[in-house]
Amino acid sequence: MKKLWNQYSYAIILILLSCSFAIILTIQNGTEASNHFVKITVSEGDSLWKISEQYSGQHSMSNKEFVNWVKKHNENTDDQLFPGEEIIIPISNDVSPAAELASAPEK
Repeated sequence: MKKLWNQYSYAIILILLSCSFAIILTIQNGTEASNHFVKITVSEGDSLWKISEQYSGQHSMSNKEFVNWVKKHNENTDDQLFPGEEIIIPISNDVSPAAELASAPEK
């Protein structure tokens, strides 16, 4: 066993470090992905198009792409939304809190 370790110790260490690095990257990317989405509650009079325009500063899609993404990922096949319904929408991770406040709807 000692002879095997002496011959292949560098390869064994390299493989262990590579596996550790891959696990760390997987965990890190998994948590970042969840930060690119937000769950919102639909209000009276909301539509997917209106929500897309409201969050336009927080995603880099066209309104049509946004609407199609929301329909696909929320398993919503029609354009109708109901008040109180919760949907997941895509947002960018690099938006500052000030930008979120600036894009909030005025009452």
